[in-house]
Amino acid sequence: MPDTASQQPTAPEAAAGYEPTERTVPTRSRERAAYDREVVHSILDEAYVCHLGFVRDGAPVVLPTLFGRVGDRLYVHGSTGSRPLREAGRTDPGLPVCLTVTHVDGLVLARSAFHHSINYRSVVVHGIAHTVTDPQERRAALDAIVDHVVPGRSADSRPADEKELAATAVVRLDLREVSAKIRTGGPDDDPRDLALPHWAGVVPLARGYVAPLPADNLDPAIGVPDYITEL
Repeated sequence: MPDTASQQPTAPEAAAGYEPTERTVPTRSRERAAYDREVVHSILDEAYVCHLGFVRDGAPVVLPTLFGRVGDRLYVHGSTGSRPLREAGRTDPGLPVCLTVTHVDGLVLARSAFHHSINYRSVVVHGIAHTVTDPQERRAALDAIVDHVVPGRSADSRPADEKELAATAVVRLDLREVSAKIRTGGPDDDPRDLALPHWAGVVPLARGYVAPLPADNLDPAIGVPDYITEL
């Protein structure tokens, strides 16, 4: 996915990396943590779905949802009746949230059950979600969410009308307290297990696409756009 940092001049000032905090430094496998902006952005941009966590009525809630990135800001949208989106606008200074994404790149099979694992790339973001009220930012955020799924799609679809915009809430989460965590490589078997007669190694996983399926009521004269075939 393309880096859209240049589209949002009001985002937090960019730097080489994010400053580690008590919440973003893992208690285990600290060597897997990364705070470089390019690494964090690449993991976010490759993900389709994020998980948004917050506290509702004293209990934790985690919701899967689409999102979009514009520079050092993430945007999530939903119905104006959605509880977290409503609370982001009602609470002061906003709604405390934790947003995560994860890619599974391989299944790590060890000789011992204890050392089985996965190769992965993940990002965890802590912060305060704020409701976006500025009309221009709202439209830019919604375009970013559409283009996050398929780059170029927002320019090739009808934009939301006033009624649709009135039914849609958008929240913003600044990328300030954020970290990535990455595992690569094979199994970490104990030396005593190396002679065991069990297969060990990695089963790689890769994302793929099949031929697009046109809608039943699509005009046959409309071909598949280049930005879809390029996926």
